[in-house]
Amino acid sequence: MLLTFERVKELAKKQGLSLNALEEKLGYSKNSLYSLKKQNVSIDRLEEIANFFQVSLDYLKGRTDNPKIASNEVTGYTTEDLRRMAENAKTFDGKPLTDEDVDAITNIIEIYLKGRN
Repeated sequence: MLLTFERVKELAKKQGLSLNALEEKLGYSKNSLYSLKKQNVSIDRLEEIANFFQVSLDYLKGRTDNPKIASNEVTGYTTEDLRRMAENAKTFDGKPLTDEDVDAITNIIEIYLKGRN
């Protein structure tokens, strides 16, 4: 849990907040965030903190270094948008793509774009 405490401390600092000010904003009692150092904290409390900073729980818990929250939307496009684009494409010799080709292209584009974030 020490990593969680350090991440919360770092996120608060980036927003110009002391831990006491953060506790006030979240409605927590004074010095309650220090419990992140040693105790297992409820998932509800961790979700409140993650939501406040708009980071993923995995980031807060140290499971990833990527603070972004997973989403079905990729850089402004939904999976359905990507699928429509793939359906409008032609193969190199001008023949229409099969449904399997469209599915594969859609998946490849999604994976590529998600990896860039």
